[in-house]
Amino acid sequence: MKAYVFPGQGAQFPGMGKDLFDSNKSAQKLFEQSNEILGFKISEIMFFGTDEDLKQTNVTQPAVFLHSVILAKSLGDRFKPDLVAGHSLGEISALVANECLTFEDGLLLVNKRAKAMQKACEENPSTMAAILGLEDSIVENICSQIDGIVVPANYNCPGQLVISGEINAINNAIEKLTAAGARRALKLPVGGAFHSPLMESAKKELENAIDNTTFHSPICPIYQNVNGNSFVNPQ
Repeated sequence: MKAYVFPGQGAQFPGMGKDLFDSNKSAQKLFEQSNEILGFKISEIMFFGTDEDLKQTNVTQPAVFLHSVILAKSLGDRFKPDLVAGHSLGEISALVANECLTFEDGLLLVNKRAKAMQKACEENPSTMAAILGLEDSIVENICSQIDGIVVPANYNCPGQLVISGEINAINNAIEKLTAAGARRALKLPVGGAFHSPLMESAKKELENAIDNTTFHSPICPIYQNVNGNSFVNPQ
């Protein structure tokens, strides 16, 4: 059984996708098509941009989506998933991979998602941090004692929990969590407090975008973030 899991924000890196563009004609066409759909040369930023360029939410999200999906498509007949999953943004990549969304609709949805979340980031400067080596309950308790907004956001696995919130609140939480015995407590290369109350303003825009997107019958189940269960038809 083959499972393909697609990453979310934070997986970006300078030069991403350049090897695909240089070695695969179908990948070249998809990058060029993407530049037209988005109205700016996302490929140039992916190939030649800096870490800071790629950190901007309205760039990061389409960049990570494109790298994931174009890589999957470049495999051709070798890409035969039995199931797919994705972390956050990666769920949209997974929905394109299992043919529930077309490439074009997936990219448009990611672009709308990114713009809505970028706006929320600009309204509330914020970030995220990964906390390793502490029980979830300890992280939850310390976050609840911090002034400002900071919440547990992603329960990745036992001993690894990502927190999300205002920059000062994150800094204070990191200090207290380190003192409490966290093996590591480090900020992530993201432009905002995703999966937190600070994204509330983006929620309605994304909901409207999803409601106006056409979903098709998938070729395999998708395991979704909301509960970890599989759905044959994620509608």
